[in-house]
Amino acid sequence: MIDVTESAGPVATRISGPIITASGMGDAQMYEVVQVGELGLVGEVVRIIGDLATIQVYEDTTMIKPGAKILCTGAPLSVSLGPGLVGNIYDGIQRPLPGIEAKSGAWIRRGEKVDALDNARRWTFEPLAAGGDTVGPGQVIGQVAETPLVTHKIMVPPDMSGTIRSIVEKGDYTLLDPVAVIETPAGAKEMTMLQRWPVRQPRPIRERLRIADPLITGQRIIDTFFPLGKGGAAAIPGGFGTGKTITQHQLAKWSDAEIIVFIGCGERGNEMTEVLREFPELEDPRSGRPLMERTILIANTSNMPVAAREVSIYTGITLAEYYRDMGLSVAVFADSTSRWAEALRELAARLEEMPAEEGFPASLPTRLAQFYERGGAVTTLAGERASVSIVGAVSPPGGDFSEPVTQHTRRFIRCFWALDTELANARHYPSIHWLHSYSEYAEDVKGWWEAGSPDWEELRTEALTLLQREDRLQQIVKLVGPDVLPDSQRLILFIAEILKDGFLAQSAFDENDMYCSPEKQVALLRLILSLYRRGRDLIQLGVPLAKIRGMDCVADVLRAKAAFGNKELYKVGELAKRLGDETHELEQQHVKGTSCYE
Repeated sequence: MIDVTESAGPVATRISGPIITASGMGDAQMYEVVQVGELGLVGEVVRIIGDLATIQVYEDTTMIKPGAKILCTGAPLSVSLGPGLVGNIYDGIQRPLPGIEAKSGAWIRRGEKVDALDNARRWTFEPLAAGGDTVGPGQVIGQVAETPLVTHKIMVPPDMSGTIRSIVEKGDYTLLDPVAVIETPAGAKEMTMLQRWPVRQPRPIRERLRIADPLITGQRIIDTFFPLGKGGAAAIPGGFGTGKTITQHQLAKWSDAEIIVFIGCGERGNEMTEVLREFPELEDPRSGRPLMERTILIANTSNMPVAAREVSIYTGITLAEYYRDMGLSVAVFADSTSRWAEALRELAARLEEMPAEEGFPASLPTRLAQFYERGGAVTTLAGERASVSIVGAVSPPGGDFSEPVTQHTRRFIRCFWALDTELANARHYPSIHWLHSYSEYAEDVKGWWEAGSPDWEELRTEALTLLQREDRLQQIVKLVGPDVLPDSQRLILFIAEILKDGFLAQSAFDENDMYCSPEKQVALLRLILSLYRRGRDLIQLGVPLAKIRGMDCVADVLRAKAAFGNKELYKVGELAKRLGDETHELEQQHVKGTSCYE
């Protein structure tokens, strides 16, 4: 420990990267925000021993020396909540990157402080309550058109209730202007459109609900085979180059959540640059408006301070909970939780904590649980049904799913989309392996699917069974070749290939294939399995597999996913009729030929 000349207030006594030890901190509290040095670098108290406190700093501590002044703020790390969040791009501690660029240029200066929300901008506030109304926590008193896609509801803070003494008329106000005065048991309190909330504290709800609706993503292997419920948690593990980030981009673009929160947590700068460039230019497929009008981006790349990476997922999930409280369905995409866990490991090492498996801190499972458990389908304080769905990418070194982050993540999620290196190398995307993946939400969302397609579960089960049987047959084929198999088993190999190429593989660049509606998904699967069932019946009659493969409609079945749009399901029906006619004709030819022979 370095001796420091006595000072009137708290000072730094030891610096180790982002970790600073400070003396004179007897009045500090855990997770209290402090400002370090003349630049006022933002930090957070993570350990207190007597008069000494350990601080993790969310900015670069280069040139900070022992003796630097420490200013305690008396408040925990919190985010600003209000109109203006949607469409913005933040770093891990909610500093707006466009605002910082305008102020300091392309590089973020240390100690740079920019308000998370534009406090000078005026928003058109429309009151939805009146003077004399009794209001409780989370109740809506007004609304603001935040974007053409998002109506922002102004809610009573979770810790406030009482009677509205006065509320402003419809008009333009800043975030700091009082819009209502509420008479509470503790006295009259002014309410503005701006609120603050601690990022490590979950926002309160009335109750948790059973998940019943799927999060429709338009990706066939996800929606049909391994669905994610609205309010559920999923993981996308995969080695380098398997398409984790691209898969998350597809989900962010096409999922039917009303708000998207994309957290770039420790990813490479070029990947995050691609997100920041592409997302503002993407078009929302449902409304035709820019996708950013319902998206919040949090960018904390691998070259940014490691401590800010650790807190970035809490920032993201808090913003998601805020919009959930408005009664909206929110989807959170974290890319990647492995980089976040690596930040925990580095910080734990500098805190001199006892390492656990592979050097990760012993608290890793708890921290993962704290993140994933903040999702869910809920009844809000205002009594509305809403949800936060969480999809976390995991980057196991070498694609090893037995490493700690992947294994601990599996304990807290119910949907596992395992990316496969061999599929990615074969350019089969999304490279989600149908035998290594699973979803425990299939039973929960069955009712939703069967309301429109009563045979959904039957089709799904039959297709997965075929793929499992094909995998076992491939073991035999590798040993003795396919020619020794009977036609009934070779038919399984044939149909499985059609399932893989004509259903599971999906092009993100094909206009008809990039998004597949639930109705089209079921129609395509029903078509392929109809070919299997009819082929199986023909083989039982003695028709050779070669003739079945040679039918004209087979190539069209394989191309159907890209040949027909989501609004052209009648063409899938026409193809199904052709399939029936051609198989019937083949059957008649075989029966006639057999009769002539006899």
